[in-house]
Amino acid sequence: MVGVFDSGFGGLTVLKSVAQQLPQYDYLYLGDSARVPYGECSQETVYAYTIQAIEFLFEKGCHLVIIACNTVSSRALRRIQQEFLPGRYPDRKVLGVIRPSAEELVDRGCRKVGILATKGVVDSKIYTEELEEIDPPIEIFYQSCPLLVPMIEAGRQDEGRCDEFVSGYLASLFAQDDGIDTVLLSCTHYPILYDSFRRNAPDHVELLSQGPIIADKLEDYLERHPEVEGRLSREGGRVFFSTGPLGDFDRLASLFYGGVVHALPATLGPSEEGKKRY
Repeated sequence: MVGVFDSGFGGLTVLKSVAQQLPQYDYLYLGDSARVPYGECSQETVYAYTIQAIEFLFEKGCHLVIIACNTVSSRALRRIQQEFLPGRYPDRKVLGVIRPSAEELVDRGCRKVGILATKGVVDSKIYTEELEEIDPPIEIFYQSCPLLVPMIEAGRQDEGRCDEFVSGYLASLFAQDDGIDTVLLSCTHYPILYDSFRRNAPDHVELLSQGPIIADKLEDYLERHPEVEGRLSREGGRVFFSTGPLGDFDRLASLFYGGVVHALPATLGPSEEGKKRY
Protein backbone atom coordinates (compact mmCIF):
# COMPACT_ATOMS: atom_id res chain seq x y z
CA MET A 1 0.00 0.00 0.00
CA VAL A 2 1.12 3.55 -0.76
CA GLY A 3 0.58 6.09 2.01
CA VAL A 4 0.09 9.77 1.23
CA PHE A 5 0.41 12.29 4.06
CA ASP A 6 -0.34 15.98 4.34
CA SER A 7 -1.07 18.31 7.20
CA GLY A 8 -4.50 18.91 5.67
CA PHE A 9 -6.12 18.70 2.26
CA GLY A 10 -3.60 19.84 -0.34
CA GLY A 11 -1.94 16.46 -0.64
CA LEU A 12 -5.14 15.15 -2.17
CA THR A 13 -4.21 16.92 -5.41
CA VAL A 14 -1.06 14.79 -5.46
CA LEU A 15 -2.98 11.62 -4.65
CA LYS A 16 -5.44 12.41 -7.44
CA SER A 17 -2.66 12.57 -10.05
CA VAL A 18 -0.78 9.56 -8.69
CA ALA A 19 -3.88 7.35 -8.47
CA GLN A 20 -4.95 8.32 -12.00
CA GLN A 21 -1.54 7.41 -13.42
CA LEU A 22 -0.98 4.33 -11.25
CA PRO A 23 -4.51 3.09 -10.48
CA GLN A 24 -3.53 -0.50 -9.76
CA TYR A 25 -2.10 0.18 -6.30
CA ASP A 26 -3.87 0.62 -2.97
CA TYR A 27 -3.62 4.12 -1.47
CA LEU A 28 -4.17 5.36 2.06
CA TYR A 29 -4.40 9.11 2.61
CA LEU A 30 -3.87 10.74 6.01
CA GLY A 31 -4.70 14.40 6.60
CA ASP A 32 -3.74 15.85 9.97
CA SER A 33 -6.45 18.48 9.65
CA ALA A 34 -6.83 18.81 13.44
CA ARG A 35 -3.39 20.44 13.65
CA VAL A 36 -3.21 22.31 10.34
CA PRO A 37 -1.39 24.55 9.45
CA TYR A 38 2.08 23.16 10.09
CA GLY A 39 3.65 26.32 8.68
CA GLU A 40 3.17 28.08 12.01
CA CYS A 41 4.88 25.28 13.97
CA SER A 42 8.55 24.99 14.88
CA GLN A 43 10.78 22.64 12.94
CA GLU A 44 10.94 20.27 15.92
CA THR A 45 7.15 20.18 16.17
CA VAL A 46 6.74 19.51 12.45
CA TYR A 47 9.23 16.66 12.75
CA ALA A 48 7.42 15.16 15.76
CA TYR A 49 4.00 15.40 14.08
CA THR A 50 5.34 13.85 10.88
CA ILE A 51 6.88 10.93 12.74
CA GLN A 52 3.49 10.25 14.33
CA ALA A 53 1.83 10.31 10.91
CA ILE A 54 4.42 8.04 9.32
CA GLU A 55 4.11 5.48 12.11
CA PHE A 56 0.32 5.55 11.71
CA LEU A 57 0.68 4.83 7.98
CA PHE A 58 3.27 2.11 8.55
CA GLU A 59 1.00 0.43 11.10
CA LYS A 60 -1.79 0.45 8.51
CA GLY A 61 0.42 -1.50 6.10
CA CYS A 62 2.04 1.20 3.99
CA HIS A 63 5.52 0.27 2.77
CA LEU A 64 6.00 3.52 0.88
CA VAL A 65 4.88 6.96 2.10
CA ILE A 66 4.74 10.15 0.06
CA ILE A 67 4.87 13.35 2.08
CA ALA A 68 2.61 15.42 -0.17
CA CYS A 69 3.33 18.71 1.56
CA ASN A 70 6.08 21.19 0.72
CA THR A 71 6.32 22.50 4.29
CA VAL A 72 6.85 19.04 5.76
CA SER A 73 9.17 18.03 2.92
CA SER A 74 11.33 21.08 3.56
CA ARG A 75 11.39 20.84 7.36
CA ALA A 76 11.38 17.14 8.20
CA LEU A 77 11.96 14.79 5.26
CA ARG A 78 15.74 14.68 5.15
CA ARG A 79 16.00 14.04 8.86
CA ILE A 80 13.40 11.28 8.64
CA GLN A 81 15.30 9.62 5.81
CA GLN A 82 18.71 9.93 7.46
CA GLU A 83 17.96 9.47 11.17
CA PHE A 84 14.56 7.86 11.73
CA LEU A 85 14.13 5.23 9.04
CA PRO A 86 17.55 3.49 9.16
CA GLY A 87 17.21 2.51 12.80
CA ARG A 88 13.48 1.83 12.96
CA TYR A 89 12.18 0.91 9.50
CA PRO A 90 15.11 0.14 7.19
CA ASP A 91 12.82 -1.62 4.68
CA ARG A 92 10.32 1.25 4.38
CA LYS A 93 10.61 4.35 2.20
CA VAL A 94 9.45 7.94 2.69
CA LEU A 95 9.57 10.31 -0.28
CA GLY A 96 8.72 14.01 -0.63
CA VAL A 97 7.61 16.45 -3.29
CA ILE A 98 10.49 18.93 -3.43
CA ARG A 99 13.34 16.83 -4.82
CA PRO A 100 11.21 15.37 -7.65
CA SER A 101 9.99 18.87 -8.51
CA ALA A 102 13.56 20.19 -8.60
CA GLU A 103 14.61 17.30 -10.83
CA GLU A 104 11.72 18.07 -13.19
CA LEU A 105 12.92 21.66 -13.55
CA VAL A 106 16.33 20.33 -14.56
CA ASP A 107 14.86 17.77 -16.94
CA ARG A 108 12.84 20.48 -18.68
CA GLY A 109 15.88 22.67 -19.19
CA CYS A 110 14.42 25.60 -17.25
CA ARG A 111 16.64 28.63 -16.78
CA LYS A 112 14.66 31.08 -14.64
CA VAL A 113 12.02 29.62 -12.34
CA GLY A 114 9.46 31.31 -10.13
CA ILE A 115 8.46 29.42 -6.99
CA LEU A 116 5.02 30.25 -5.61
CA ALA A 117 4.72 28.83 -2.10
CA THR A 118 3.81 29.39 1.53
CA LYS A 119 5.98 31.67 3.62
CA GLY A 120 7.67 28.75 5.37
CA VAL A 121 8.82 27.18 2.11
CA VAL A 122 9.93 30.54 0.73
CA ASP A 123 11.93 31.32 3.88
CA SER A 124 13.60 27.89 3.76
CA LYS A 125 14.97 28.48 0.23
CA ILE A 126 14.75 24.70 -0.07
CA TYR A 127 14.56 24.70 -3.87
CA THR A 128 17.82 26.64 -4.08
CA GLU A 129 19.40 24.06 -1.77
CA GLU A 130 18.12 21.10 -3.77
CA LEU A 131 19.18 22.58 -7.11
CA GLU A 132 22.65 23.39 -5.81
CA GLU A 133 23.08 19.67 -5.13
CA ILE A 134 21.98 18.84 -8.67
CA ASP A 135 24.06 21.80 -9.90
CA PRO A 136 22.19 23.08 -12.96
CA PRO A 137 22.35 26.70 -14.14
CA ILE A 138 18.87 27.60 -12.88
CA GLU A 139 17.97 30.91 -11.25
CA ILE A 140 15.24 30.69 -8.61
CA PHE A 141 12.85 33.49 -7.64
CA TYR A 142 10.50 33.09 -4.67
CA GLN A 143 7.10 34.59 -3.96
CA SER A 144 5.00 33.73 -0.92
CA CYS A 145 1.20 33.66 -1.31
CA PRO A 146 -0.07 33.79 2.29
CA LEU A 147 -3.74 34.45 1.57
CA LEU A 148 -4.43 31.64 -0.89
CA VAL A 149 -4.53 28.58 1.39
CA PRO A 150 -6.96 30.16 3.90
CA MET A 151 -9.26 31.26 1.07
CA ILE A 152 -9.23 27.82 -0.56
CA GLU A 153 -9.93 26.03 2.71
CA ALA A 154 -12.78 28.47 3.37
CA GLY A 155 -14.30 27.49 0.03
CA ARG A 156 -13.79 30.96 -1.43
CA GLN A 157 -11.59 29.97 -4.38
CA ASP A 158 -14.18 31.11 -6.93
CA GLU A 159 -14.43 34.64 -5.59
CA GLY A 160 -13.09 37.49 -7.70
CA ARG A 161 -10.95 38.63 -4.80
CA CYS A 162 -9.03 35.36 -4.96
CA ASP A 163 -8.23 36.08 -8.61
CA GLU A 164 -7.02 39.53 -7.58
CA PHE A 165 -4.63 37.98 -5.07
CA VAL A 166 -3.29 35.55 -7.69
CA SER A 167 -2.72 38.46 -10.10
CA GLY A 168 -0.93 40.45 -7.41
CA TYR A 169 1.35 37.60 -6.37
CA LEU A 170 2.31 36.92 -9.98
CA ALA A 171 2.99 40.62 -10.56
CA SER A 172 5.31 40.65 -7.53
CA LEU A 173 7.08 37.55 -8.80
CA PHE A 174 7.68 38.90 -12.30
CA ALA A 175 8.77 42.24 -10.88
CA GLN A 176 11.83 40.36 -9.61
CA ASP A 177 12.72 39.27 -13.16
CA ASP A 178 10.52 39.53 -16.24
CA GLY A 179 12.56 36.78 -17.90
CA ILE A 180 11.11 34.01 -15.72
CA ASP A 181 10.24 31.15 -18.09
CA THR A 182 8.61 28.67 -15.68
CA VAL A 183 6.39 29.00 -12.61
CA LEU A 184 6.09 26.10 -10.18
CA LEU A 185 3.02 25.94 -7.95
CA SER A 186 4.97 24.76 -4.92
CA CYS A 187 2.00 24.26 -2.64
CA THR A 188 -0.35 21.35 -3.17
CA HIS A 189 -3.36 23.63 -2.57
CA TYR A 190 -2.58 25.85 -5.53
CA PRO A 191 -3.75 23.52 -8.33
CA ILE A 192 -7.28 24.36 -7.18
CA LEU A 193 -6.53 27.83 -8.59
CA TYR A 194 -4.67 26.61 -11.69
CA ASP A 195 -7.04 28.34 -14.13
CA SER A 196 -6.59 31.63 -12.28
CA PHE A 197 -2.80 31.30 -12.38
CA ARG A 198 -2.95 30.47 -16.07
CA ARG A 199 -5.13 33.48 -16.87
CA ASN A 200 -2.86 35.86 -15.00
CA ALA A 201 0.55 34.50 -16.02
CA PRO A 202 2.18 35.52 -19.33
CA ASP A 203 1.24 33.17 -22.16
CA HIS A 204 4.84 32.14 -22.85
CA VAL A 205 5.45 31.05 -19.24
CA GLU A 206 5.14 27.35 -18.44
CA LEU A 207 2.98 26.71 -15.38
CA LEU A 208 3.67 23.49 -13.47
CA SER A 209 1.62 21.69 -10.80
CA GLN A 210 3.29 19.12 -8.60
CA GLY A 211 0.71 16.34 -8.87
CA PRO A 212 1.61 15.20 -12.41
CA ILE A 213 5.31 15.63 -11.62
CA ILE A 214 5.09 13.38 -8.57
CA ALA A 215 3.06 10.79 -10.50
CA ASP A 216 5.70 10.60 -13.25
CA LYS A 217 8.59 10.48 -10.79
CA LEU A 218 6.90 7.81 -8.65
CA GLU A 219 6.29 5.61 -11.67
CA ASP A 220 9.96 5.94 -12.60
CA TYR A 221 11.04 5.28 -9.00
CA LEU A 222 9.02 2.07 -8.79
CA GLU A 223 10.44 0.85 -12.09
CA ARG A 224 13.96 1.42 -10.75
CA HIS A 225 13.22 -0.12 -7.34
CA PRO A 226 11.40 -3.43 -7.87
CA GLU A 227 12.19 -4.38 -4.25
CA VAL A 228 9.85 -1.56 -3.17
CA GLU A 229 7.28 -2.00 -5.92
CA GLY A 230 6.96 -5.69 -5.13
CA ARG A 231 5.71 -4.96 -1.60
CA LEU A 232 2.81 -2.75 -2.73
CA SER A 233 -0.68 -4.25 -2.71
CA ARG A 234 -2.69 -4.03 -5.93
CA GLU A 235 -6.43 -4.05 -5.42
CA GLY A 236 -7.12 -0.45 -6.42
CA GLY A 237 -8.28 0.52 -2.93
CA ARG A 238 -8.62 4.12 -1.73
CA VAL A 239 -8.91 4.84 2.00
CA PHE A 240 -8.94 8.25 3.66
CA PHE A 241 -8.21 9.20 7.27
CA SER A 242 -8.50 12.56 9.01
CA THR A 243 -7.56 13.69 12.50
CA GLY A 244 -10.13 16.50 12.37
CA PRO A 245 -13.92 16.70 11.98
CA LEU A 246 -14.90 14.17 9.33
CA GLY A 247 -17.73 16.18 7.80
CA ASP A 248 -15.50 19.18 7.20
CA PHE A 249 -12.78 16.94 5.80
CA ASP A 250 -15.13 15.15 3.41
CA ARG A 251 -16.52 18.43 2.10
CA LEU A 252 -13.13 19.96 1.30
CA ALA A 253 -11.53 16.67 0.28
CA SER A 254 -14.05 16.22 -2.52
CA LEU A 255 -12.85 19.54 -3.96
CA PHE A 256 -9.18 18.59 -3.86
CA TYR A 257 -9.59 14.96 -4.87
CA GLY A 258 -12.32 15.48 -7.45
CA GLY A 259 -14.62 12.77 -6.12
CA VAL A 260 -16.70 11.77 -3.13
CA VAL A 261 -14.61 11.11 -0.01
CA HIS A 262 -15.73 9.43 3.21
CA ALA A 263 -12.91 9.68 5.71
CA LEU A 264 -12.29 7.53 8.75
CA PRO A 265 -11.14 8.98 12.09
CA ALA A 266 -7.45 8.94 12.93
CA THR A 267 -5.73 9.69 16.23
CA LEU A 268 -2.05 10.55 16.22
CA GLY A 269 -0.27 10.19 19.54
CA PRO A 270 3.34 10.58 20.61
CA SER A 271 5.56 8.10 18.80
CA GLU A 272 8.36 6.22 20.52
CA GLU A 273 10.71 8.68 18.87
CA GLY A 274 8.71 11.54 20.30
CA LYS A 275 8.63 10.02 23.76
CA LYS A 276 12.42 9.87 23.76
CA ARG A 277 12.73 13.48 22.72
CA TYR A 278 10.09 15.23 24.84
